Amino acid sequence: MDQTTQKKLDHLDQKLASLLRDLEKYSEEELQKSPQPGAWSVIQVLSHLMLSEKLSQAYVKKKLSYNPKLPSVNWQSRMRSFLLDTYVRSPLKARAPKNVNESQFPENLTIAQISADWKNDRASLRTYLSSLESGLFKKQVYKHPFGGRLSLAAMISFFDSHFDLHHKQIQRTLKRV
Repeated sequence: MDQTTQKKLDHLDQKLASLLRDLEKYSEEELQKSPQPGAWSVIQVLSHLMLSEKLSQAYVKKKLSYNPKLPSVNWQSRMRSFLLDTYVRSPLKARAPKNVNESQFPENLTIAQISADWKNDRASLRTYLSSLESGLFKKQVYKHPFGGRLSLAAMISFFDSHFDLHHKQIQRTLKRV
């Protein structure tokens, strides 16, 4: 794994650990409670984030499983990454794609299950990225549903901005429940 991606993943792991520590002071009931009809509970937000990362990793693994011809990172892919990051960090809202929305969330999921599963998924991602040849980090491997083809480092950057967006949502939700 290249150093840029390694650092971004380390930073993201620190953010996750901090969030999970912060959530330890809340009851399961508070974490399961929706602040209003149609709004996601904290557990649902966490499920969305975890599922988004898991499906992204599955996509990359499948894509690389058949040794595809991949375009190199260029100014357009860098611009797409920048625009995606800017959009995610903006106050604009978008509906979650169907494969990562509430219809896909497991029922009766607990914070302990999410914590264990997410940590396992992150460890798996780290191991997988570490196993890849360095040249792949200069290729457009990841395909974001809205952002298009991006590098693996841009995928981790998306995870970071996406995490920050939903971390704010979690904080608002906890104030309301």
